Amino acid sequence: MNRRSIAAALLSMMLIGASPPAAPSEQRPLVLAFGDSLTAGYGLEQGLGFAPQLQATLRRHGLKAEVVDGGVSGDTTAAGRARLGWTLDGMARKPDLVILELGANDMLRALDPSLTEANLDSMLAELGRRQIPVLLAGMRGAPNMDPAFVTQFEAIYPRLAATHDTPIYPFFLDGVAAQPGMQLPDGMHPTFEGVKRIVTGIAPAVKQALGSR
Repeated sequence: MNRRSIAAALLSMMLIGASPPAAPSEQRPLVLAFGDSLTAGYGLEQGLGFAPQLQATLRRHGLKAEVVDGGVSGDTTAAGRARLGWTLDGMARKPDLVILELGANDMLRALDPSLTEANLDSMLAELGRRQIPVLLAGMRGAPNMDPAFVTQFEAIYPRLAATHDTPIYPFFLDGVAAQPGMQLPDGMHPTFEGVKRIVTGIAPAVKQALGSR
């Protein structure tokens, strides 16, 4: 080997030694909040709804997650069932967790609980088929409704959670429903402080669901 070849080899070794190893790509957990006006931030300024508040809370807790708002105001479980597939197909990548929050509009319209259950069951089955973890957000019936209807409606969520072996947050509006200052003048949708309370309540369940994915 001549001097020029030796010099080239030494320079090559120096360059290789000076090059830092490629850093592994860090992909942030992706959460889809799939629901109705309660997740869409109805009546609130942009950035104050459920998805941005949950994302900010998770990051304060050291979890650099991205939370995507998949809420559509007025959606029933039937409407959610109809758009779930194309919503998932239109995402840049498969979410690491879906928070499924639907049923409040079915309840307010007094729709047959068996239809509500069938729609939620279909969505949970589709998410299971795609191997996407779910946190099911439960809903309670309004106190002024028929007690038999309320009993039938509220039983949907724990039954489906057991059937699909998925974690459940029992009542999405826990600490907000019928609480002064927590709801807008319509008496249904949470204020900024109301959303903050929802996020405080559900965040531990979200963290646990992401941690076990």
